[in-house]
Amino acid sequence: ADEWMPDSRHAMRLYLQYHQDMRTKQRKLLRGYSSSDTDHYRLRPKPQAIFFDCDDCLYFDGWVVANQLTKKIDDWCVEKGLQEGQAYQLYKQYGTCLRGLLAEGYIENTPEAIDEFLKTVHDIGVDQHLEEDPHLRKLIQQMDPSVPKYIFTASVKHHAERCLRALGIDDLFVDSEIIDVKACGLETKHSPKAFEAAMRIAGVTDPEACILLDDSVKNIRAARDMGWRGILVGRIGRDCGKPITSEHAEAEIDHIHDFPTVLPEIFEHQQEQEDS
Repeated sequence: ADEWMPDSRHAMRLYLQYHQDMRTKQRKLLRGYSSSDTDHYRLRPKPQAIFFDCDDCLYFDGWVVANQLTKKIDDWCVEKGLQEGQAYQLYKQYGTCLRGLLAEGYIENTPEAIDEFLKTVHDIGVDQHLEEDPHLRKLIQQMDPSVPKYIFTASVKHHAERCLRALGIDDLFVDSEIIDVKACGLETKHSPKAFEAAMRIAGVTDPEACILLDDSVKNIRAARDMGWRGILVGRIGRDCGKPITSEHAEAEIDHIHDFPTVLPEIFEHQQEQEDS
């Protein structure tokens, strides 16, 4: 049989993708994907969903909100008779503190008890620490509207909604576009089940058509293990205070505002409109 040759449209798309990859110096061609290396280069599927982490990704406040959430969880546990710091041990053992509390019987496994815990520990003054971000708003508005976008958070929906409202972008995400810990069956975000749930909610079957922006190297690795493409947002670690990197990230950026520099094709339609 004759060797398969792509049609002219496919060949042109492949050429344009390769040219974009070479032009975008910050992008890494990772093995395991359809465009993993130049020797076995293939056309990537068009993104079918872009998933944004919320805390410390859509905004960066020096981990003030994150530290308050951690303290609220620890305070709740101490009030229930656990030792100080035990909340973190439950997190390390079970993936989330909540799963540990349920497993060890500190919380009744009922929707009411779980909701009360999540409501209590997320009761913080987000609007006191975050402010409207016109740059972020414009960035999101300039994204290709044919590619659905989601908030994919290990937190709860009402916390994400408060953050979006404080940032001035709540009207750019409808309720169904926030995938929270409850939507993922209380799974930790670096669990394959959480990513499976996110794909199911987004209606995507091809993992490589999913892009995750997240500040956690663990989540970026979990995304790549699932076949997703990942972009690390923020290159200073919260726990260590030192520079971090991820071999599993297709790109790494210092701030969410840098998103267009590593995935310009998502914003090209806007430039085409402005040029026409």
